[in-house]
Formats: sequence, structure tokens, C-alpha cells
Amino acid sequence: MKIDFNKNKGLVPVIIQDSRTFQVLMLGYMNEEAFEKTEKEGVVTFFSRSKNRLWTKGEESGHFLKVKNISIDCDQDTILIKAVPTDTVCHTGSFSCFGEKKTKGFLYELEAKIGERIDHKAEDSYTYSLYQRGINKMAQKVGEEAVELVIEAKDSNDNLFKNEAADLLYHILILLKAKGFTLEDIEGVLRNRDR
Repeated sequence: MKIDFNKNKGLVPVIIQDSRTFQVLMLGYMNEEAFEKTEKEGVVTFFSRSKNRLWTKGEESGHFLKVKNISIDCDQDTILIKAVPTDTVCHTGSFSCFGEKKTKGFLYELEAKIGERIDHKAEDSYTYSLYQRGINKMAQKVGEEAVELVIEAKDSNDNLFKNEAADLLYHILILLKAKGFTLEDIEGVLRNRDR
């Protein structure tokens, strides 16, 4: 990545976006040193114009921004960082400097919760207990839920149909996690088909 730090007295604007929801979280500035530190450590570090020094977001609050992806614009003078915030981002206590938390959709929040339960080995969680039973059991559960959805689709009870659809989506998210894929991966497949 070649960034033009010469256009604005050594600083470039940096847009921070939630990697899961795509909500814009904040705007900051980086000099070359801040950018290199961010790349190396995987945590967003800015150049603070008011403090006149490097400033890692969260160094005081503990609310860090963990880097998932870095992109440079076509003029090579603006950076977009997709990150996962560990907590609220704005110094006012708001989730974002541009307002309250917005989600790409509840399925993404649910996907994150499923991931947390599996990653943190939540022993009291149905999600983790199913995950521990292995890929065959998870795949079998998806099959069972799909059959139940088909059965309810043939009847006229909308509530049962919606509940079975929810069960199927939930179990698909567990299976995706087990296979190392995400909703975004599946969205990518669907986008490629939409041509």
C-alpha cells in the first residue's frame, strides 16, 4: 500500500468502519508512523492533532479498535479501516461518533454471539455443546431443521413456519462457524450470482 502522506502536512484522514455492520464509527488522522504501528499491531493508532503525538484508540478507555481490513482510496490520500470495536467508540459514550449503534442486521449480531460462545467455550450454552458434538451432528441438525421448515411450509400456521425458519437460520450460522465461513462469505456468493 502506497499512501501519499505529503498532501496534507504529513497527515491523512482515516475513516473507521465497523467490519461487521459497516457503520461508520469515527474519523481520525494518521501520519506514516501511526499507520505503520496500526499495521504492525492490528489495533488502530492515530496521530492526535490536539496531543501532538501518536494515540492508540482505547489507550485510556480500554475501548480499542481491532483492525480487520485496511483500504486506500483511489487518490492514495484517505484510509478506510474496517475494525471491530471492543466497546463504545465515541468519547461521549455513544457507540459511534455519528450516533448510536446500527446493525447490518440482527443475523450479524447473532453470528457474533454464536462465535463468542464457541470461541469462549461457553459450557452452559446449547450452541457450544452442539459445536462440541462435531460437524456431523451440526450438519444433521441443519437437515432436521430444513425438513421441519418444509413440513410447516405446507401447513397454514405462520407462527410455526417462522419459528422453524428461525431455527434453520440459527443452526446454519453454527455450521458456518464450524466450517470457518461467515455470512459475508455467503453474501459474496449471492452477489456473484446476481449478475
